[in-house]
Amino acid sequence: MTQLPRGANVPVPTQAALQVAVAWRAVPGAPFVDVSALLLDGGGRVRGDGDLVFYNQAEHPSGAVRHLGKSAPGAPGSAAADWLWLDLARVEPAIGRIVVAASADGGAFGQVPGLDVRVTDLSGAPVAYFAIGDATRETAFVLGEFYRQEGGWRFRAVGQGYASGLAGLATDFGIVVEAPPAPIPGPGYVPPAPAPTYVADPFSSSFRPSTHQGRGKETVHCDPTLPPGWALLEIESYHSISTTIESCDAHGRAEDFLLMAYEDDVRARTVALVPPDRPLTLRVDADTPWTLRVLPLTHARRFDSHIEGHAHDLVVYDGPPGVLDFSHHGESNFTVHRHTPPREPEYDAEDQDLLVNEIGEVHVSAPVPGPGLLRISGDGPWKCAVRR
Repeated sequence: MTQLPRGANVPVPTQAALQVAVAWRAVPGAPFVDVSALLLDGGGRVRGDGDLVFYNQAEHPSGAVRHLGKSAPGAPGSAAADWLWLDLARVEPAIGRIVVAASADGGAFGQVPGLDVRVTDLSGAPVAYFAIGDATRETAFVLGEFYRQEGGWRFRAVGQGYASGLAGLATDFGIVVEAPPAPIPGPGYVPPAPAPTYVADPFSSSFRPSTHQGRGKETVHCDPTLPPGWALLEIESYHSISTTIESCDAHGRAEDFLLMAYEDDVRARTVALVPPDRPLTLRVDADTPWTLRVLPLTHARRFDSHIEGHAHDLVVYDGPPGVLDFSHHGESNFTVHRHTPPREPEYDAEDQDLLVNEIGEVHVSAPVPGPGLLRISGDGPWKCAVRR
């Protein structure tokens, strides 16, 4: 791996996507580290809030940069990482630089041992490596940046720290961070009315994402602190005959298929139900190396009128009752399952309905009684429009 001193740069490949890992050693008492990417125009500024990619806004509108989440935590002192995915060939022409930054939640980077940034291709082949060895009171860092040069891209090791956290760093690049309004002073001040109480959104539970990697058939034991309920599963595998994910029972035996993909290159999403009384356990099987990410449903796409996708995806329908009009352009089976909270929670963990089960070129309609998760599976592009 090319180890860079501060300020040095190296060319990076653009023919395929890259992965960026901000890594450190997990030790008791160290703050959480969160990675982010800022896409900057020719003036070194973001064009809007959408040009900041981080855990709460996991994908750039162009699809060129994504936040993948954290690797599953290991034993104290073991390596941990937070990951980005970049496809430099898809970056919009107006973007001249992509800044890789990190912030420390609950402390300073002087408490984070072994901090570095590593750039690899999707096979894990090294591209660049830069270690931060002099952090003290900084609560945010610009670790490195990708920038255009002579029709290609290069990566530069930056290592610039901020004591003002992610807010101060973001402000330098043009993101407006709004402070909460100050209370109105004086004897005539009337406190605001209490905020209304809302029913919890069953599709918005949150937890820290994790990433698991393997090859062939392996059993994945997910973080035991995952809250009961739904988790979004996202898997990537390339040049495999098939890629499958199954849930496992309390004894570790494969139970239900959550995903069956037979395309050569798979980038698919599905959903798993985290049991209330034990950790989520999954069986993943592919002929080639695979990467599985376990994400909260806040990372799923949401819609209430129209959405498009390809092959296997998990989306949240937010709209009222209506009719879903689907079209699918493929050769194999096309199915749509709808997942909703249970009508009888004391007996069931969720309700499932099979809305669509067709083959090949499909134009079909299905009634939908209201919001729910749609687990869509096919082998080609599809569209969904809502009639009310």
